[in-house]
Amino acid sequence: MTSEKDLPHERTTRYTIRVRETMEKMGHATNGELLAALHDAFPHLSATTIHRITTRMVERGELRLAPSGSDNNLRFDANTTAHDHFMCEKCGILKDASIGEQLRPQIEAAIGDDCSISGNLTVSGICKECRRNT
Repeated sequence: MTSEKDLPHERTTRYTIRVRETMEKMGHATNGELLAALHDAFPHLSATTIHRITTRMVERGELRLAPSGSDNNLRFDANTTAHDHFMCEKCGILKDASIGEQLRPQIEAAIGDDCSISGNLTVSGICKECRRNT
């Protein structure tokens, strides 16, 4: 976790601190989800302020971009290490996964032409909760 003292020349506000704490709890979130999660504590917090905070946090490496859901809203990831994801096609939940090392050679072989995968993988399907509710 990055502490305030590790962020030289950056003003850290109470909003930034709460966004950081909320992202650590949520794991993945859009600006809208962060705004909703912080509404009770900060009813006058604006979408613009949340956007500015998450933009700065991505620039500083405290957050990274996650795969967006079906609504195509930017989604942020509190886990800044390289990893893959599972995304539910019904509810949009995003879960961290480590599948790339096992599957990457097989996928590259299927693509052929000596192509190599350079990014993270996102696998989609139906999560356990959504399967249970159908």
